Amino acid sequence: MQVVVVGAGIVGCSVAYECAKAGAKVTLLEAGRVAGATSSISFAWTNATTKFPRAYYDLNVAGMRAHLELRRDFGTTPWFTQTGSVEWRNRAEDQPAYLENFRQMKEWGYGIEWISRETLARMEPEVNIAGIGEGPISYFPEEGWVDPALYCAWLLRAAKERWGAEVLEFSRVTVIESEGGKVRRVRLADGRNFAADAVVNCTGGWADASLGDAQGIPLESTIGVLGFTSPVALTLRSQLHADDLDIRPDGAGRIMIHKISVDATMKGPEPLATDSPQAAELLRSAREVLPALEAVELEALRSTVRPYPADGFTCAGAMPGLEGHYMAVTHSGVTISPYLGRAVADEVVRGEWHADLDAFRPDRFFQNPSPVAQMSEA
Repeated sequence: MQVVVVGAGIVGCSVAYECAKAGAKVTLLEAGRVAGATSSISFAWTNATTKFPRAYYDLNVAGMRAHLELRRDFGTTPWFTQTGSVEWRNRAEDQPAYLENFRQMKEWGYGIEWISRETLARMEPEVNIAGIGEGPISYFPEEGWVDPALYCAWLLRAAKERWGAEVLEFSRVTVIESEGGKVRRVRLADGRNFAADAVVNCTGGWADASLGDAQGIPLESTIGVLGFTSPVALTLRSQLHADDLDIRPDGAGRIMIHKISVDATMKGPEPLATDSPQAAELLRSAREVLPALEAVELEALRSTVRPYPADGFTCAGAMPGLEGHYMAVTHSGVTISPYLGRAVADEVVRGEWHADLDAFRPDRFFQNPSPVAQMSEA
């Protein structure tokens, strides 16, 4: 079976790896470089907290578990760090949702617990405990983060060496051609074409585009901004989530900073300077939590399109109207990618249906009502 995967971000690389492992002849086509777009400008946090309804929570938990299971294939996972997350809320208006999320996550069996300020001070002595406020502090020991570029590199190396997968960068797909209502080939902008029994669209924030005979899905994507400090002598291990601020280590002493309110200032993924207002706001907020950042500036500021299918939930499954055309697009790509890759391979290559994807199939965008909406209202 010839499977063409379009898009070599973290989802596309997972799908290519698992389809090759399942026995398909895989060609992975990427318009730019592997992991060169959204995947490498991601906070890359593996988690299932605040993921509602239950079906979406379960999908994210399956992804967290699949990250651990990859160790069976590789022996080690140098792209994955699991040192937990710490969260608190200072704003009074955020407290009800924060407390309700704790209750719901605990009821569903998620790894979550309250910790004291003294415990946090022992865990992360460089955090400004005095600036946290008086509200409760939650700890998520099973959460972690991924280096998406390393993840993609290791999975594609294995796919090529073990099963002969072909990976082509700077190869933009413009047309998916069909005959008799079935996918037959994929054509590139430069005229090259590739025979295909199945095509899996993993183009993320570009998945709304029609590619010849293959329609896209509706998206409501947003813009994400990340700041990266120069190396600083900190021993921070946990991720920190405070109000709309997210902070984590990013290797070699660098700290990654994200702030939802900064995302909201953006009209598109335009380049940002390290002396821009967005950079200043990221540093100001992060310094309140980590005073040691007073001594450093941002080394880089990056923005990207963050893919959101129109209803906010993962879109995975066969596209209506064209046999062999499959969609795999999600905002939760970092968390669920290893599981989603396996599920896609099961359905596309092995012919094994995954009922846990039923609420997330693309045909919900072409009919009413949406299965996810129904589950949210239940």
